[in-house]
Amino acid sequence: MKKKLVVLTGAGISAESGIKTFRDSDGLWEGYDVMEVASPEGWTKNPGLVLDFYNMRRKNVADVQPNAAHYGLAALETTYEVHIITQNIDDLHERGGSTRVLHLHGEIFKMRSERLHKPSYEIRGDIRLGDMAPDGSQLRPDIVWFGEAVPMIAPASRLAAEADIFVVIGTSLLVYPAAGLIDYVADRVPKYIIDRSIPALQQLPNLYTIEKPATAGVEELIRLLKI
Repeated sequence: MKKKLVVLTGAGISAESGIKTFRDSDGLWEGYDVMEVASPEGWTKNPGLVLDFYNMRRKNVADVQPNAAHYGLAALETTYEVHIITQNIDDLHERGGSTRVLHLHGEIFKMRSERLHKPSYEIRGDIRLGDMAPDGSQLRPDIVWFGEAVPMIAPASRLAAEADIFVVIGTSLLVYPAAGLIDYVADRVPKYIIDRSIPALQQLPNLYTIEKPATAGVEELIRLLKI
């Protein structure tokens, strides 16, 4: 049986494909106040602005391509049972070839009723005011906004607890509950952190750090895992 390799990815892996990131320190995302476009309160106040913002994000994601880090993780499926847990809403892991991808914060190419979390529907174009779900409510992006529950954190926690190898790529480990996933990983399990700036962590057993961008870091990870 293949060993279970569980990978938590954040904005840093998508940044090298040209997807801009935001930082909580300034509260801005592409020049927008995050709480205006990524919170239930922002949606209630101005749903048209929120829809326009995610319509632009959808176009941005469609225009970029997976990078070497995405392809490298997919290639590891020949040797390992690879599970990707991503904080990213893009589909670059899937387009890069990964077959087991869990999106913690939703997906840009899906939409749902503003009342019900399920079902979700594929969307490649724009969502507009007046576009209704079967239950008669406005359609919204199937994205987990600030202040909303993270439904996929339970299965993600189980994956972390079952990992034979755990890897973190391109995330500051500051956004919870995703940042807490590493706490579910058994002490005996090797843990690799790949980032341009390694986040400050309490002393963790079997921790290896690779202070590089995602593309170069995954290349090094592949070399280490094949030794």
